[in-house]
Amino acid sequence: MTAAKQSGRDIVLPKNRSRSFLMAFAFAGIMAAAATNAQSDRRDLSADIKAPVEPPATEINGSQLLAELALHDQIRNSALIAYTELRTYQVTDAEGKVRAQESGQMEYRAPGKMTFVKSSEAGSGMVRRLAFNPLIASEIEAASGKQLEESAITPANYTFEILGEESVGPNRCFVAWASPKRPDKFLFEGKVWIDAEEFAIVRVAGHPARKLSFWIDQVNFVREFERIDGFWLPRKDETFVQVKLYGQKVLTIEHQYYDVSREGKAKESVQNAADQE
Repeated sequence: MTAAKQSGRDIVLPKNRSRSFLMAFAFAGIMAAAATNAQSDRRDLSADIKAPVEPPATEINGSQLLAELALHDQIRNSALIAYTELRTYQVTDAEGKVRAQESGQMEYRAPGKMTFVKSSEAGSGMVRRLAFNPLIASEIEAASGKQLEESAITPANYTFEILGEESVGPNRCFVAWASPKRPDKFLFEGKVWIDAEEFAIVRVAGHPARKLSFWIDQVNFVREFERIDGFWLPRKDETFVQVKLYGQKVLTIEHQYYDVSREGKAKESVQNAADQE
């Protein structure tokens, strides 16, 4: 069993793991739509996904790029010991008004334990109870387990088609179209931006590989990453859910103030302590 802490209390979670932030976001979108009951159309991601890119300067095919990504991810994951971050969840309407918000510290410890301690909340109690709580529980369950492997961006789950290159901020990236190998609700289809030097995901934009619910007409998401102490960790998630009768709702997750512990740091601390004796 895995335990999540909210406001000092433990929430016991079943062993069945679920990595998919897509499913969790979609669920949150349905609950947010029901709670706020307003029409909106804040953003169309189709233009972003279809935007042209520059021809690749390096000869590399989709299979090679995906293999390099998987290899470098494995190396980075093996060096990651732990991290903490300030996590903020928000549901907003078309005018940008916050309908619900919850913040707290998310802690990760290898090989797959996550805990969340809530520090503040505001807005609709219904959205926080029916959307944020299941979403946080799903993310904690996602830290390890069989579904982690089944939903990871690896050659076992996806094929890549090289589209070209593009700069995302200071990062020069390969751009690839990711196609799932099966119509699984835990997989997605869309664009992936991969840093050309470190073979790390910088950005993902797409939609679930399978329709999630009769009530959901469309789900689009964008996840952005940033490099922190050698690791590429989430910076911001935005999910846009088009729900029957209620229109589009937006869920945003901000990731801030990371404190990362890595294998090299641990060895260096031990050596420094030994040198001081």
